[in-house]
Amino acid sequence: MTPKNTKREVDEQVVRIELDKVTLEGSLAMPAGASGLVLFAHGSGSSRLSPRNNFVAGELRKAGLATLLMDLLTRSEDTSYETRFDINLLAERLEAATDWLSGRIDAKAARIGYFGASTGAAAAIQAAVSMGPVIGAVVSRGGRPDLAEPYLERLTAPTLLIVGGRDDVVIELNRKAYGMLKSKKEMVIVPGATHLFEEPGALEEVALLAADWFRKYLHP
Repeated sequence: MTPKNTKREVDEQVVRIELDKVTLEGSLAMPAGASGLVLFAHGSGSSRLSPRNNFVAGELRKAGLATLLMDLLTRSEDTSYETRFDINLLAERLEAATDWLSGRIDAKAARIGYFGASTGAAAAIQAAVSMGPVIGAVVSRGGRPDLAEPYLERLTAPTLLIVGGRDDVVIELNRKAYGMLKSKKEMVIVPGATHLFEEPGALEEVALLAADWFRKYLHP
């Protein structure tokens, strides 16, 4: 059932997550009464300012879910092609952000989910395996779950793969990954959509699918 989106009071703030050698910045938004929190893992060359992920995050907040959009790489790291595709590094950063979230008073009551796009989907899957039951659900948008192939069979979080109907290569990669998943799973192909879901209504469909999935598996 599609969730009814309503206007909610949202506490929004810029956060800084201190790691050993770097500081990562993010935007944390907590709607009043949120019982689920979704951490976004962006694709290569993208950031927490991604208009597509910010749109999806806004729709998730309307559905009563908190969101954290953050940069998994520093500006200098993001200039390197090798770093952009370092799934191990991206997953480690995602895990560190999850640990940080788990320690915040205002986030302790919320179950955590991952929303990954492109290479960020592979990082989300790998991190979800490492974090175990802490992660209640995973959603991939135009993702590359194949880049986390060694982790697919070990993933226990319910996982939704969303792919554009005109994104032929990525469809095949997702089908292969879907066959390897042992967790609760679903794959949805959005008709007429390309890799970035730029077509009218395509990103709205992604947001509705993601909101339904997270509400189903993150709400108590």
